Amino acid sequence: MRARLILEDGTEFIGTAFGATKESYGEVVFNTGLTGYQEVLSDPSYCGQIVTMTYPLIGNYGINRDDFEAVRPYIHGFVVREHCDMPSNWRNTNTLDELLKTYDIPGIAGVDTRMLTRKIRYHGTMKGMITTSEAPLDELVAALNSTTLMTDQVSRVSTKSVFSCPGTGHRVALVDFGSKHGILRELTKRNCDVVVVPYDVTAEEIRRIQPDGILLSNGPGDPKDVPQASEMIRSILGEYPLFGICLGHQLFALASGADTMKMKFGHRGGNHPVKELPTGRTYITSQNHSYAVKEDSLAGTELEVTHIALNDGTIEGLRNQAKNAFSVQYHPEAAPGPYDSGYLFDQFLAMMETAKEEKTHAKTR
Repeated sequence: MRARLILEDGTEFIGTAFGATKESYGEVVFNTGLTGYQEVLSDPSYCGQIVTMTYPLIGNYGINRDDFEAVRPYIHGFVVREHCDMPSNWRNTNTLDELLKTYDIPGIAGVDTRMLTRKIRYHGTMKGMITTSEAPLDELVAALNSTTLMTDQVSRVSTKSVFSCPGTGHRVALVDFGSKHGILRELTKRNCDVVVVPYDVTAEEIRRIQPDGILLSNGPGDPKDVPQASEMIRSILGEYPLFGICLGHQLFALASGADTMKMKFGHRGGNHPVKELPTGRTYITSQNHSYAVKEDSLAGTELEVTHIALNDGTIEGLRNQAKNAFSVQYHPEAAPGPYDSGYLFDQFLAMMETAKEEKTHAKTR
């Protein structure tokens, strides 16, 4: 069946439909990963977006039960150059097409994804729609431009209730703004006693959990769309060691008095070089974000920059030494080949251990 990808400026791409047969709207973005399409599909940070994969062949190793980053995908559409409907992999349990049909997500194949990516890089991300309708282009563009992109993504993907993943180590309150399973996996393999809480948790509710540390997860959308989260972080900052990832990094910055901005086309992929300023080391990182912390907004705050993106110089890490808090814009749990960013979780554990020892010493004085 013929499908069409239409952008808000009237650009039209003709391709072949796969996945669900429906009309879907979203922000059109691109991901530069060579593999990992299952992780991309199931990353809650893509909620509300139509994702384009720049690598040409997608679906060739199918879908397996182990590589999901959430219980279901939240994307609004999937765009590929070539869709493989006969995957070959020993872990394969079903096809990409079957997965998209199961979760009512449309896909379009046969698109010149190189042209689409160049267009987004030049003009910036824009609204788009995937449709199998044969209606005139001007009617579809008008319908597209009359739609409004969602702003409640975090509430859609966050857990609705508190749940625990028991462990014998430090207790971590994981604030779920759309957390990937990889974050929970990194904490539990370090024996952390993890309590996962919704995005709208209050500071008092966190205090009742009596955590040793707080981890602010990744998530979709604009950090300014969840102002209650910034308020919660501001009121609790300094009480516990804190680690922010991606959206959690941006919320930490807002709570500390800094500001954020929307990027032209964001960072999405598993091959983004990031420099750690204190050591001078460069890491290849996995990233997925549309927003970044504004460097000039750090003046007058207690924040210092710890990491920068080597491609464009944007801020990739922050630290507030006085408040025992730090954050990174990228995904240390994703391990896109190398595992070297995992040290950040060890750094978080060390902070909790030090804080615990200091409290013990203070009580015995």
